[in-house]
Amino acid sequence: MRKLALMSLAVSCSLFAGGYKIPEVSTNGVALSAANIAHGHGADTAYYNPANMAFMADEEIEADLIYIGLESVHYQGKVAGSNTQYSIDSESENFFIPSLNYVSKKLGENNARFGISIVVPGGLSKRWTDSPAIDKAQEFTLEIVEINPTFSLPLSDTLAIAFGFRIVSTSGVVKSSAAISRDMTGDTINYGYNLALAYKPMKNLELGMTYRSKVNLTVEGNAKLYSPTGLAYDGGGSVQVPLPAFATLGVAYTLETKTTIEVVYERNIWSSYKTLDFDYVGNIGNLTPYFDDPIAKDWKDTSAYRLGITQELQEWTLMGGCVYDESPVPDKSLSFELPDSNSFSVSLGARYQYNDNINIGLSALYSMRDARSVSNNDLTGEFSGGNILIVSAGLGYKF
Repeated sequence: MRKLALMSLAVSCSLFAGGYKIPEVSTNGVALSAANIAHGHGADTAYYNPANMAFMADEEIEADLIYIGLESVHYQGKVAGSNTQYSIDSESENFFIPSLNYVSKKLGENNARFGISIVVPGGLSKRWTDSPAIDKAQEFTLEIVEINPTFSLPLSDTLAIAFGFRIVSTSGVVKSSAAISRDMTGDTINYGYNLALAYKPMKNLELGMTYRSKVNLTVEGNAKLYSPTGLAYDGGGSVQVPLPAFATLGVAYTLETKTTIEVVYERNIWSSYKTLDFDYVGNIGNLTPYFDDPIAKDWKDTSAYRLGITQELQEWTLMGGCVYDESPVPDKSLSFELPDSNSFSVSLGARYQYNDNINIGLSALYSMRDARSVSNNDLTGEFSGGNILIVSAGLGYKF
């Protein structure tokens, strides 16, 4: 399973939403700023709210290719132990991320449905080439691929539930380039689950609720640690970070003009990320204070507020959205490997029904990140820039 996931989606993911979670994993998701929890109308319903699969008319499959362009992050300020005023920039980065979503036909007498999604639900890639950033974060990459099989069951004509399994493949790279430095790579597979509910109390009103469990992303592999005299350790190492649990609540209303307005509230449980703690198989001796002592993170739970608008025409479906997303990173642990801040994003997109079976979609989202001042034990200054452009193209087929 891990080989399949990495062959299908072997990419480095960029920092996107608050923290390192990526909510926009399909063409519709990008177009609507992921405000498609209550009103599902495509194969990506298998990921966003699989309970809505019970109300879909057709068996569907969709393949998407998502481009992420990450602008450089600028740091202006000082670092601990130095009076030098630094002005440095991270590398700008570009990625292409494929995704696949499938919803089956109705199964059995209960009209249950099966779905599967192969997506990139999070990730991080931050590279610096200048000191002092490279002393701690020459490269900090986290690659995440999720295979998510789901099942939905209608309880009535207006109510359905769903559950699924999260199979998450993770690989990572941690590099620093000081006199005392680290070069670590590794990968593993971890598991979780997701639950969903869809309720249609009125003809034009839809409600959706979802929950995705926390998955502890454990990167296990090899670590090389260097002291000023050379290689000091070459052996097994591991580190664990959480892909946080989160819940969403969506309310959608469709007007007589076939205009659907959806509002989504999302709560992310980032407080599970308390420390960054590297473990080593062997004794690393006098390098313990540098590489083995836990690093306090103490992230906080955050909210995201999403709005999506869908306009159904004859052959065309037009979409737009926006989202305000809070950063979970407190000032005391803000650093070069993840210079995160609050963001506001706007999006738009369209789908064209080419014939009875084939539809084509295109969407874009632009995320504008707040400049953020920092004053902690390591840094005194300001991070700015790091805006993000996402463009997605999708091809859907109804059987």
